[in-house]
Amino acid sequence: MTKADVINEISDKTGIDKADVQASVEAFFTVVKNNMANGENVYVRGFGSFVNKKRAKKIARNISKNTAIVIDEHYIPSFKPSKIFVEKIKNSPKIK
Repeated sequence: MTKADVINEISDKTGIDKADVQASVEAFFTVVKNNMANGENVYVRGFGSFVNKKRAKKIARNISKNTAIVIDEHYIPSFKPSKIFVEKIKNSPKIK
């Protein structure tokens, strides 16, 4: 399912114009990206959490040049689903 499919489905279910739904979805994604870039986590009750995970400093290998590369500690975005979301997926008859 793509973002356009999500927008169409929300528009069909709520009766709201597609342009308004698209603006809302885009605004949501912008808020999530901006807050995570500022180091804040985003929690959506019943859905999940968008969190920044810290990756420790490590030494990697460049096999083709046979050299070691130092990768500094950094943060990556991550999504952790809520318990309600996980249970819904586990109990879904279409997945099994």
